[in-house]
Amino acid sequence: MESSIQTIASNALLIIFAIVAMTGIISSKLSELLKVPDVVLFLLAGILIGPSFCNFIDISQYQVENQLILTFGSAFILYLGGKEISLKVLKNVRITVFLLSTLGVVISALIVAQVVGLSFEVSSMTALLIGAIIASTDPATLVPIFNQVNIKDRVKQTVISESAFNDATGAILTSAVLAIILSGTFSITENIYELAIMVIVGVVVGVVTGIVLLKLVNDQPYGIFKDFAPIISILSVVIAYEVATKFGGSGYMACFIVGIITGNKKNFKIWLSQKSYDADFYVAETLGTICRMIIFVILGSQVDLAILGKYFVPSVIVVLSLMFIARPICVLACTVFDRKAKWTKNEILFMMWVRETGVIPAALCAIIAAMKIPGYEIISSIVFMSILMTLIIQGSTTKLVARKLGLLEEDIKEESEA
Repeated sequence: MESSIQTIASNALLIIFAIVAMTGIISSKLSELLKVPDVVLFLLAGILIGPSFCNFIDISQYQVENQLILTFGSAFILYLGGKEISLKVLKNVRITVFLLSTLGVVISALIVAQVVGLSFEVSSMTALLIGAIIASTDPATLVPIFNQVNIKDRVKQTVISESAFNDATGAILTSAVLAIILSGTFSITENIYELAIMVIVGVVVGVVTGIVLLKLVNDQPYGIFKDFAPIISILSVVIAYEVATKFGGSGYMACFIVGIITGNKKNFKIWLSQKSYDADFYVAETLGTICRMIIFVILGSQVDLAILGKYFVPSVIVVLSLMFIARPICVLACTVFDRKAKWTKNEILFMMWVRETGVIPAALCAIIAAMKIPGYEIISSIVFMSILMTLIIQGSTTKLVARKLGLLEEDIKEESEA
């Protein structure tokens, strides 16, 4: 009897996965036709097939599986974000990137927390938790946008690098605030110490895992597993996350560092054969796409429209404060100190505008909703509106704003030829 129940549950889970994947594929094709960021349609499709409408899927029955999918999905997305970073380009804008992805996240989180405190009746720690969740931007959304927008390379690399780094910072800050909420204790000294340990252990584990496992798929001379590069890449994410977590570090930071090493493998004197490189690239891209689909569709399916309607106006106010107050302040504060980069006014204005919310906030929100943390309904409403508004308003106008500010490469080329 028990065996048959487990079989039915497993079959139901497989059906849910098939429905989510098919929904994601259809949404992706529609996004190409409608010229809308695909994650917007993932979210809306999730609402449509979730309990609020058609009730095709209800992931609330599978909390353990839900946590596993979201944890791995967000870790793998961070790994892919790290792969997008070029250490060569990053060297010239490292001060701005470092400040944006550390100080910038803290500034955004604190400003948003203040607005949340004024807009909702929640505790200061819940308000800070919301600020930490939506403070980071999204490489998984920005990279496809910049692939379609031929913008100045250093601006492009700065925004993408910031988004990858601040995803890790946002995840770590969220974990730290969540730990305080769950434990009920707060000590500045102790919490800063724990945060430092999370970062340091995460970096060390990421570096060691990345180099050791890449050496095993290296073309010469240690590459005993060189024919299994895609599998080793996936294992590197799992191993880095679990080992870092085991020793009190940030699994997200570890996965991000592994991604950086993988994306800049030649700097570490590691080479893959063309066959291994191609296989690894396509498998990683495919798995990353699946992770994005699942995270956003699941988030959409968990949205309660009655709750969303209840918190709609204050949620919009919070998101507008994030876009038009927190982001400009943090960009200004973080670029003014970088004398070496010599940012122009138009470049600074562009960076103020580009700050789409995406995968990591969505995954963190879904994990918190599954844990039923106090205020999770408010958190879900704000995160949902943040993703929707930033992607529709900012994501869809990136090329237009870049052109208005004279940052498109083709425009610069035409002016120089003229």
